[in-house]
Amino acid sequence: MIKAEVGNVVEFKQGLQGVVEKVNENSVIVDLTYMSNFRDLELDQRTVINHKHYKIVKETAY
Repeated sequence: MIKAEVGNVVEFKQGLQGVVEKVNENSVIVDLTYMSNFRDLELDQRTVINHKHYKIVKETAY
């Protein structure tokens, strides 16, 4: 299993996307304000996602 790194953009749950802010042992904390329609979706600003439930769509350029 490939784990995301801080700054990666990940996709989960039917197309939601966010930027990884913190990597934990079993999960990542993701900032959802990355999405252009964030305000329309009425979601919390951050969420926790298990490593098994996302895919990396854009890696950091570090």
